[in-house]
Amino acid sequence: MHPILFHLGSIPIYTYGVLVASGFLLGLWYGTRQAPHVGLSPDFIWNLGIYAILIGLVCSKLWLLLSEWDYYAANPGQIFTVATLQSAGTFYGGILGAMVWVIVYSQIQKAPLLSVFDVAAAPLALGHSIGRIGCFVAGCCYGKPTSLPWGVTFTDPVAARIAGTPLHVSLHPTQLYEAAAEFLNFLVLVWLGRRQKFSGQVAATFFILYGVERAGIEFLRGDPGRTLLFHDTVSLMQLVSLSWVILGAFLWWRGLRTLAALPARAPAATSRP
Repeated sequence: MHPILFHLGSIPIYTYGVLVASGFLLGLWYGTRQAPHVGLSPDFIWNLGIYAILIGLVCSKLWLLLSEWDYYAANPGQIFTVATLQSAGTFYGGILGAMVWVIVYSQIQKAPLLSVFDVAAAPLALGHSIGRIGCFVAGCCYGKPTSLPWGVTFTDPVAARIAGTPLHVSLHPTQLYEAAAEFLNFLVLVWLGRRQKFSGQVAATFFILYGVERAGIEFLRGDPGRTLLFHDTVSLMQLVSLSWVILGAFLWWRGLRTLAALPARAPAATSRP
């Protein structure tokens, strides 16, 4: 792990931030390339994406503050510390805020909402995959202790200071699990996008894939602040994941029902000799 990439004078440039920003920009670039395939303007996707990133960052921090409100209410000065400001917050807080912005902006611009989500799905999976590698090098979002041979042991005191990472303990590399799963999601979504049958199909598939993936990985996460519920048996993120799976399944059902209702095409006329 390498939490600090380099210094600009006395200012540390964190590897996590560089990788997250790189993932966002690469995903946004890919989205602009795919936009014309569904009749959307690359400029529309670029403008939509830039504001979605900014709003997502703000909402991710707000979700973090709310999920750990007892701590921040008792220590209000920590809200404006460098560590809190440099924190990326929570992924679900960011993505939910970004989704609200996408819905609002699409309505203002009169763009087809499901097509917008279809274009955004694969870039989001790609950017998140790169961002999770950033989590790994920073030591955040770490897993529970494990004796499995692929367990990872963090040793950098910077990670312990910034993210509270346990040092010299073999942990599940949950960051790499999610990075690999999200990259596979990206490949599946790219493949599906070339064979898409109905509007919303790619987005629906992302909701299901990521919902199942995140719900499973949550069982292996060991970092605090994930809002555990029902006697610490499930996390809030798992309940949100379940809602995503339900939403994705509904969009698939809706799309297949629409396809079934379409009139069958008449066979092409053939000329007779």
